[in-house]
Amino acid sequence: MSKIALLFPGQGSQKVGMGQELANEYSVCADVFKAADKALAEDFTSLIFTGDDEELKKTENTQPALLTTSIAIWKVLQEHDIHGEFAAGHSLGEYSALVASGAMTFEDAVVSVRKRGQFMEEAVPKGKGTMAAILGLDREILMEVTTQATQEAGPVQPANFNCPGQIVISGSVEGVERAIELAKEKGAKRALPLSVSGPFHSDLMKPAADKMKVILDNIAFEEPQLKVIANVSAEAVDSATAIKDALVQQIYSPVLWEDTINKLVEEGVDTFIEVGPGKVLSGLVKKVSRRATVLPVFDIETLNKAISTLKMEGE
Repeated sequence: MSKIALLFPGQGSQKVGMGQELANEYSVCADVFKAADKALAEDFTSLIFTGDDEELKKTENTQPALLTTSIAIWKVLQEHDIHGEFAAGHSLGEYSALVASGAMTFEDAVVSVRKRGQFMEEAVPKGKGTMAAILGLDREILMEVTTQATQEAGPVQPANFNCPGQIVISGSVEGVERAIELAKEKGAKRALPLSVSGPFHSDLMKPAADKMKVILDNIAFEEPQLKVIANVSAEAVDSATAIKDALVQQIYSPVLWEDTINKLVEEGVDTFIEVGPGKVLSGLVKKVSRRATVLPVFDIETLNKAISTLKMEGE
């Protein structure tokens, strides 16, 4: 039998219309969108299914929209008796992983990530912070690059260790620009500025983390029924305190995604199901572990493919 990990995408995977095809087909899926409308006290489903792309891209909308879509798709997988033993989410996706594991309710999560998005937007004035993807540079060299750029130009640090040779940096505009120059000098294949609204997963986000702590302190967390691997440690979190601490730290700390996938492979996971729009995480898994079976599920076609693949593996 294959060992399954559920992976939940983060910001950047969103698109208008996500989840709609499955919601039309499955009432358990449609019910999650209705629950989001109720929890947020607005017609949020319309924004996700038929709304304006720019409106959906606002962090305070993107985060609850992705969580809602991911959990709605997860309900469809459960309907087909597809379950995992492990769960992990990229940045915002960690909230989806915790909901899937039973550690927090969907309603608590969707309200929390709406706030998380607002706090992250407010933490740094517009145009003062940014992010960039650095391709083809080792971790150690990049750490030296960001340290030097911080001293010379302004704060910048690694934000996402996505897969070998793909690391995202985050910080002040000046710091990131200097780090891009230095990275190229050190032999990076490419250094691409990202169109993001803020310097996520950097120390500049600490004001957002402080506000988020207050929100999370008011939520009753349960013991997760799946092993949830946290972004900040690439280790399982199994108590309410550990979960809360990880979620607060996560806002200003790097996402250890490559380490997370390695951890899951070490635990014997051979099948990864990406539960949510797009295939970003599936691509990253393949770069960490070529032998893994990777199944993104975001519409009827990908659902059917996942079902038949898992059936064959189980025979």
